[in-house]
Amino acid sequence: MNTMTGFPKNFAWGAATAAYQIEGAADRDGKGASVWDMLCRKPGAIWNNQSGAVACDHYRLWRQDVALMKQLGLRAYRFSLSWPRVLPAGTGRPNPRGLEFYDRLIDALLAAGIEPWITLFHWDYPYELFCRGGWLNRDSIDWFADYVRLVTDRYSDRVTHWMTFNEPQMFLALGHVAGVHAPGLKYADAEMLRVCHHAFCAHGRAVQALRAAARQPVQVGFAPAAFVKIPPGPRAADRALARRAMFAVTNRGHFNNAWYMDPVLLGKYPADGWKLFHDVLPPVQTGDMKLMHQPLDFLGANIYGGVTVDPRPAGTGNYPERPEAQGHPLTLMGWHVVPESLYWGPVFLAERYRLPIVITENGMAGLDWVDADGRVQDASRIQYTREYLRALRRAVRAGVDVRGYFHWSLLDNFEWAEGYKQRFGLVHVDYPTQKRTPKDSARWYAEVIRTNGASLP
Repeated sequence: MNTMTGFPKNFAWGAATAAYQIEGAADRDGKGASVWDMLCRKPGAIWNNQSGAVACDHYRLWRQDVALMKQLGLRAYRFSLSWPRVLPAGTGRPNPRGLEFYDRLIDALLAAGIEPWITLFHWDYPYELFCRGGWLNRDSIDWFADYVRLVTDRYSDRVTHWMTFNEPQMFLALGHVAGVHAPGLKYADAEMLRVCHHAFCAHGRAVQALRAAARQPVQVGFAPAAFVKIPPGPRAADRALARRAMFAVTNRGHFNNAWYMDPVLLGKYPADGWKLFHDVLPPVQTGDMKLMHQPLDFLGANIYGGVTVDPRPAGTGNYPERPEAQGHPLTLMGWHVVPESLYWGPVFLAERYRLPIVITENGMAGLDWVDADGRVQDASRIQYTREYLRALRRAVRAGVDVRGYFHWSLLDNFEWAEGYKQRFGLVHVDYPTQKRTPKDSARWYAEVIRTNGASLP
């Protein structure tokens, strides 16, 4: 650790995006359809019936975007590959033009001194495979591994950092139970747990394929959402209470940590969740748990906020949340601003899973527009990020091995079911013209990167 800044010397300061949210070119140059293309065709599924068909037109404007990253001084860029762009049917014959697009992007990043971090699946599941059962079909384990093997062979001579899934809780629960994300399904618990099980197995098979096909040593992880619990006070008992709450499965919902992390990181389902779901458990084949539990090099964590645990008892196995005070700051998504989540999240995750931590997403949605003088004055984003990074610095100083921070997002983009309502970017995008305008936060973040965090108060 650099004692002056609190951050390691080779800390990966970066920003993140996802293919469907920025690339556009939804049916260009041989790309196949994804389940998000499918959902966006459904009237009323997306705010104002918008879609990612054009998005930020990154497929065409990638050179400009890499230049912006270099201007910001990014040391790393986390982006996802579009599975149906490189394999239009999800399996079978690759699409040369799709593969070449990522070749050009990776080469440009490296030429700009920016390390590429690839997410293999950020929700744009191939439509043709969905028509064959999607994640409900156990063959999805091999479909995903075959895709991973292809892109690993293609890009691992230049790319060393890889993640399998982004936020399995979200693409599985919001897409297969709530029905508000693609593919828009509303499964009962039995089918939901089966798609989860297949996804966990696919993660494991993908890690095996990646390591077998890699053309140089690689760093492999995955990036779940982390639902952070905050201790209600300074006592050791408060800390222990919050740690228990963070990894408890208290109901038959799916927005928890342990059901989506323990199988991959510990090789077993959490006992409390297994008991809760006792009558709808997925069929587990011999070797499945060992398959899921592949050695990983880091744990990504997408952290935006957290909740404080109420110390008052509410019955066995329950952990009530302390309500926020009236007027507590909210982002445009309606999410509470809780900077200490970037302390307690890494602390508790590192204690349980014994892996280096990378903050793979953190950021806020705001009301951002270009002023008459050409500036985007997003002081709230600067304040938000400053306070969260100060909390992360505390975690590093407390001994947590934190390897990087990726701000969400580089660009304003298509925010899934919310369409273009919210703006998360360091760079403002005027969608009708595709003009990019770095916000005040981009210049502020560039100084944080330049000084390796020393500019933080």
